Amino acid sequence: MRSRLATASDRRSRLTKTPLFHKRTTVRYSAIKRTVVNLVEESLMSSMDKVVAITGASSGIGAATARELAARGAAVVLGARRTDRLDALVADIRSAGGRADLVETDVTRRADLERLVALAVDRYGRLDVLVANAGVARIAPVAALDVDDWDAMIDVNLRGVLHGIAAALPVFRERGHGHFVTTVSTSGLKIVPGQAVYAGTKNAVRTLLEALRQESTDGVLRTTSISPGYVRTELVDYVSDPEQREQAQQAMADLGISPDAVARAIAFAIEQPDDVEIGDLTIRPTRQG
Repeated sequence: MRSRLATASDRRSRLTKTPLFHKRTTVRYSAIKRTVVNLVEESLMSSMDKVVAITGASSGIGAATARELAARGAAVVLGARRTDRLDALVADIRSAGGRADLVETDVTRRADLERLVALAVDRYGRLDVLVANAGVARIAPVAALDVDDWDAMIDVNLRGVLHGIAAALPVFRERGHGHFVTTVSTSGLKIVPGQAVYAGTKNAVRTLLEALRQESTDGVLRTTSISPGYVRTELVDYVSDPEQREQAQQAMADLGISPDAVARAIAFAIEQPDDVEIGDLTIRPTRQG
């Protein structure tokens, strides 16, 4: 018995030392390696080679999203009112080997959104995603009757998204696929005194995108609503009431997370295959109540 085992062992040993064995093993390993690499590349290319337009891209979540997506291989077309900041951001992205373009964009003007979408199509031949991120926050009780602030929030937070939809939807329909991503807010999930109108505009956008989703179940369109909590951005710096502004800034300093966290969530939603939709994502500090 031992002699037979030894003989079998010797045969296996001799076999593994033959050139044919090594050739077959190498071929199998190379085939497996190519398969794995191809699967990874296909997964990455399904999302990373997209053309993405972003509003409110000069700072905060918009700028972080531009950097994140560009670093992953997307071409980003950036819109905001502060073109000096956009110039610097585009220069940074390009110096890192990314693709980026810009156009001055005020989302309250429909023509500006049309120019943003047109730039993407002219420069890259298509538009795959519109990230409607531009927004303003005015914090005050309804009884303060700050009607001008109400108008500003409605014009930017709601009408601005509608302008983006009007500009991008025909392009998405013609191409056969597209993705709307909007930045809403946890303020719309948990109503806070002083944020009634702000939360109202954000919830209006949430409702708008859900309705758009239900109207677009032919597989052409995807929609995603991103609800950030306390994120370290300039949003609260423009609150008109000094006391409310100080409270908001303090909460942001104590709890706020990096806008990079939201940018990664947006990238995650965009990266999904065309038959997968991430409808809602909430990103907030673990200590936020």
